[in-house]
Amino acid sequence: MKSITDAGIDDLSIIHDLAHEIWPYAYGDILSPGQLKYMLEQIYSIASLQNQFVSLRHHFIIALDKNIPVGFASFSPKEKNRSVFRLHKIYILPKQKGKGTGKFILNYIINSVKKSGGNILELNVNRDNKALHFYESQGFKIVSEEDIDIGEGYFMNDYVMQKILG
Repeated sequence: MKSITDAGIDDLSIIHDLAHEIWPYAYGDILSPGQLKYMLEQIYSIASLQNQFVSLRHHFIIALDKNIPVGFASFSPKEKNRSVFRLHKIYILPKQKGKGTGKFILNYIINSVKKSGGNILELNVNRDNKALHFYESQGFKIVSEEDIDIGEGYFMNDYVMQKILG
């Protein structure tokens, strides 16, 4: 039985651990080992997660399957346009692929965004990420490309995608 729970500050270690388990599968064929390690340290250290949770006010959720954490996501309204929400991250364990878990999490987020008055959900996805096809199958459209300098000579080469929520 799948369920979603809101993550609190005490749950950030679960997200940290899940990210370190998931990212090598999600990005091992796309990013160099150095960039993968660098990004995990930058985004998923406990201090960084606390900043995202407290200062940036990202709403974190954890997906459970039979009460065992199997994925996570975070989202928030954009600062300048509160009808547009950003999906900052959505990840599931490799063993959850093909079981509807990603769609389950995404539908939860879409419903939450609608309840909060949002009508567009926006995200970035690496241009070589297989998840691009998942997002397209869920109604997201590519609206632009971004090459983001994240330091240490590394870049994120992303598509920006949006879904209009009806």
